[in-house]
Amino acid sequence: MCDDCVRVSPFIGLMFQRPHPVYFPVPNSHRPSLHMWFVFGSIDVLFIRNNRVADVKRDFRPFTFYTSKAIANTVIELPAGMSRDVKVGDVVAIS
Repeated sequence: MCDDCVRVSPFIGLMFQRPHPVYFPVPNSHRPSLHMWFVFGSIDVLFIRNNRVADVKRDFRPFTFYTSKAIANTVIELPAGMSRDVKVGDVVAIS
C-alpha cells in the first residue's frame, strides 16, 4: 500500500499538491490534528502507532479539519479510496 510513500514535513504534508502517497513522523507521539487547507482533492489518512493502524480517516475533504481519535507516531496520507481494505489494528510497513 505504501511502497512508494514519500517522506514529507509534518508542517507541509500535501499542501499545494495533488494527492499522492506520503508519510511523516508525528512529533512527541500525540493525537495529531490535521487540516486540508490548500490540498487539492480528498485523501485517506492512516494514523500509525508502533507499526499498527490506530485510526483511519477516509475521504478527508479539502477545507476541513480532523483530530485523530488515537495517539500516533506516524501519519500516512493516501489518495482517497486507497485505504478501502485497511482497518484499525492492521500492521503497516513503510518502505
